[in-house]
Amino acid sequence: MKRMHLHLSVPELEPAIRFYSQLFAAEPSVVKDDYAKWMLEDPRVNFAVSARGAPVGVNHLGIQVDDADELEGMGRRLEQIDADVHEEMGTLCCYAQSDKYWTTDPAGIAWESYQTLGSIPMFGASAEDSGDCCVPGGVASDASSSCSPTASKGCC
Repeated sequence: MKRMHLHLSVPELEPAIRFYSQLFAAEPSVVKDDYAKWMLEDPRVNFAVSARGAPVGVNHLGIQVDDADELEGMGRRLEQIDADVHEEMGTLCCYAQSDKYWTTDPAGIAWESYQTLGSIPMFGASAEDSGDCCVPGGVASDASSSCSPTASKGCC
């Protein structure tokens, strides 16, 4: 089953956590110094906020899938709509290891289709990662156009 994913960049994490916890009537399932995530069932959404210096607003949108077959299907859909697609398998970002495809919609908004494979203890591939990006270069939306992931791994 698919789950909608929304990731917002916020200026400060604590006020965002208070606001969205009240809005969703639920506490986040993941809280880090710079990141929080709610895995909601009603509505079925993976909603994340991060305070990592990116411009405030929508960082990216996405569709989270449960298994590799669903992810492969999403990849085929993206290719059929004649979109530039950036594949990242086994990438480490947003405290998770994931397989994913990135693209942008006609308005320039970044979209991520992904399957989470596991969690990691830091935001990116290493403790040294600045983690100030979320979408690969060339796929970046206006809100995250300063992204510059490492050569081998992208970021949330």
